[in-house]
Amino acid sequence: MLRPRIDANLAAKARAEGCALSGGRLDVADYPRKPRGADGLNETFAWRHSFCCAVEGCGRRRTPPSGRFLGRKVYLGAVVVLATALQQGPTKIAVTRLAALIGIDRRTLVRWRRWWTTMFATSRFWTSLRGRLASAVDEAALPTSLMARLTAIAEDAVFGLLRLLAPVSTWPHLDASAS
Repeated sequence: MLRPRIDANLAAKARAEGCALSGGRLDVADYPRKPRGADGLNETFAWRHSFCCAVEGCGRRRTPPSGRFLGRKVYLGAVVVLATALQQGPTKIAVTRLAALIGIDRRTLVRWRRWWTTMFATSRFWTSLRGRLASAVDEAALPTSLMARLTAIAEDAVFGLLRLLAPVSTWPHLDASAS
């Protein structure tokens, strides 16, 4: 489900483009992440691709979009998407059970749900994306409503959604608080 090659392709593209400020070569400056929800996955999930300009005095960092990480959230993007989708229209008991099942505090699930329906739904990124969709997506049911749309065109809706959301993983594409 979580395919490291998406991030590798996005990183290769960003590196080939060079530094946005000086136009210089970008050197690898990957940094470690300790993503929750990555138990049993290979070590590549513990690193975020990033680059640093090689031009003397510039040193500007460039972190490409990611399909594994959803912004600065500590859980893998797939965990955030699936956990939020699974709690659509839940009872308090259902949220508590889901939290226990995947080892996430109930308050975190509630915070993610709020992020989808407020921060994401009002972001410039979503406004732009929503305008390119043929028909409306129920914003109160994000991300489930968007995944349902992707299921019609792709076999793996979570994979498709993470790929679609990759720009959200870097600042300033989404004005949203990180948690």
